[in-house]
Amino acid sequence: MSRVIVIGGSGHVGTYLVPALVELGHEVVNVSRGQAKSYTHHAAWKHVEQVSADRTAEEEAGTFAERIVGLRGDIVIDLIAFKLSSTRPLVEALRGKVEHFLHCSTLWVYGHNAAVPAGEDDPLNPFGEYGIDKAEIEKWLTHEARTTGFPATIFRPGHIVGEGWVPISPLANDKIDAFSRVARGEKITLPNLGLETIHHVHAADVSQVILRAITNRSAAIGETFNAVSGKALNLRGYAEALFRWFGHEPKIDYLPADEWKKWQPTPEEAHHSWEHFSRSSCLSIEKARTKLGYEPAYTSFGAVQESVAWLIDNGKVEKPTAWE
Repeated sequence: MSRVIVIGGSGHVGTYLVPALVELGHEVVNVSRGQAKSYTHHAAWKHVEQVSADRTAEEEAGTFAERIVGLRGDIVIDLIAFKLSSTRPLVEALRGKVEHFLHCSTLWVYGHNAAVPAGEDDPLNPFGEYGIDKAEIEKWLTHEARTTGFPATIFRPGHIVGEGWVPISPLANDKIDAFSRVARGEKITLPNLGLETIHHVHAADVSQVILRAITNRSAAIGETFNAVSGKALNLRGYAEALFRWFGHEPKIDYLPADEWKKWQPTPEEAHHSWEHFSRSSCLSIEKARTKLGYEPAYTSFGAVQESVAWLIDNGKVEKPTAWE
């Protein structure tokens, strides 16, 4: 088996990825700031080598890439690179010293799509700093893989969900109060006709894509894979399913988006929602299914249900009266 370096493995994806790598027999090193713990307990963590590193500070000092090289990994999985200025020095330092490099991108590289579901070879039209920066990393990393043979694979998660995490709600943001409002049976108002889409994915399924890319290395090198559930949810269908799960008939109004934004609690909250519904993400997983054998264990709504049930059990979302 391989020695696997996971950069940022204490986060939500790492909660599922790191124990799975250990169970497969890999030697695993988790590189993180040491300020977070995995969201769920797993005995495999006691077998993980923990390396504390402040990536931002070490990148500014010019020492981070060599620190990773010094860990002598066969495989490096970078879950927390957000700018090309982070990825390029790491790749240059790892050339000829690593068998597989996996980079976590985002569905936001797509921006606006001419047709859906969007496939990995469709044009990227990112907008906003996060999507633009991630697309820049992808473009450069893909070029390096195809022209210099650097063994890179890119995966694009959707809106990540799982225990301990607040899902993007039918209001297209991560404000937890939306779930309590629906639990109480209160009316909610959606932008436009509620037909914009958001595409969730359970963190365990993102982990599955990574594991399958490692197992199917020859099919994964130089390729990009969407890491989402089988189907996106539109805001209306999502809201209706949530109401009914909580034991209520749906109570939904609609407003044109510009008017809807004015009624949100804060401009920041309105903008956060707009960031999601303006992209109306809907991605295809056919390539990951065909090349890697990926099959998500969770539907979008199933992943949301697990997350929200955890939030209810932990007193963060009100328990629906119908559940009493």
